[in-house]
Amino acid sequence: MLDRSAQLAARYLRTHEAARLLGISPRTLEKYRCHGSGPTFRKLGGRVVYAIDDLDAWAEQAACRSTSDPRYDEARAAGRPNTDVRTAPLPQPPAPAGDYRR
Repeated sequence: MLDRSAQLAARYLRTHEAARLLGISPRTLEKYRCHGSGPTFRKLGGRVVYAIDDLDAWAEQAACRSTSDPRYDEARAAGRPNTDVRTAPLPQPPAPAGDYRR
């Protein structure tokens, strides 16, 4: 009988293993995770892991038959940030609390 850690290892992949399964670089998968556009992940202790079923489901969302497929643009945008940094407002400096010239 498999112990608990062996069962978890069979169900979950670390970032570099998940990236290899998907055919992308680990850094790309990390960026997707930061943008919130990648596959669902779990933080177990200090480690990020991915369930194999979640990786398969995320990859399936990108399935298209051709570039004229209506879902193509949506699938192509997978992994991109949800906001356009070119149109996002710039942060404003805080207003002065009072007159500092005396």
